[in-house]
Amino acid sequence: MTGLRPGQLTELAARAAAATGDAVKPGGGPAVTGPCKPAAMVVALMRTNLTQEVAGGIFGCSQATVSRRSDLLRPAIGQVLASCVPDPRQIPGGGTALADGTIAPTRDRAAIPDLFPGKAGYPGMNLQIAATPGGRVAATGAVPVHGARHDAHAFEASGPKNLLAGLPAAADLGYPGADGIAIVPFRTPPGGRSHDSQAASSKELSGIRAAAERAVASVKTWRMLSEEGGRYRAPISKYGEMLAAVTSLFFFSNYYDPYE
Repeated sequence: MTGLRPGQLTELAARAAAATGDAVKPGGGPAVTGPCKPAAMVVALMRTNLTQEVAGGIFGCSQATVSRRSDLLRPAIGQVLASCVPDPRQIPGGGTALADGTIAPTRDRAAIPDLFPGKAGYPGMNLQIAATPGGRVAATGAVPVHGARHDAHAFEASGPKNLLAGLPAAADLGYPGADGIAIVPFRTPPGGRSHDSQAASSKELSGIRAAAERAVASVKTWRMLSEEGGRYRAPISKYGEMLAAVTSLFFFSNYYDPYE
């Protein structure tokens, strides 16, 4: 349910406990017992996008306790695992970075503008992901960007542009003119056709960019970011700390060895 190995979960629980201190009031019994159970519960919420009521039933506590522990540990997880997010240049198989954007669905929030992207047809946040040519995730956007914003804007505003500075980057036609993207397919002129060499180049780039789609799919195994796992239910004001936690957990689960 957490996507973490036992040693990773133990390490995360220890770091989170050191950052948050004792969450139990003096004289009170622990709401969720065991050294790893609170951390496992909060990570499972983000991994599987369970409702708090269901999580409470699984972990043996009330919905209110799940809510309180989530609010306590969610930002702490992002902070204590921030050092586990590698520089994109450290990811094996690097070289040219392949950028792609996807919509992480949310509930409709009428008071919040720009959540509805025309292409996706549902409200959400624009999540930017950069991959190696082999399909490994090299970087993710850490700053939430509303779903209606263009990929070229989100690439810069959410952070990948700075993370990939100095690396050659390729993307699709959603990024023309984006600062930091050096390689995009040729656009077919209106009423015309591309030169054969341009069409061949665009076709080759399209094949290479399939690796970015695999990287997007691997990030979306964290169901709080996936349309398959339901939609993000909490207030949008907490989205940033959730995204930081999920991003750091993704890299922690894939690249951190607790026995090193």
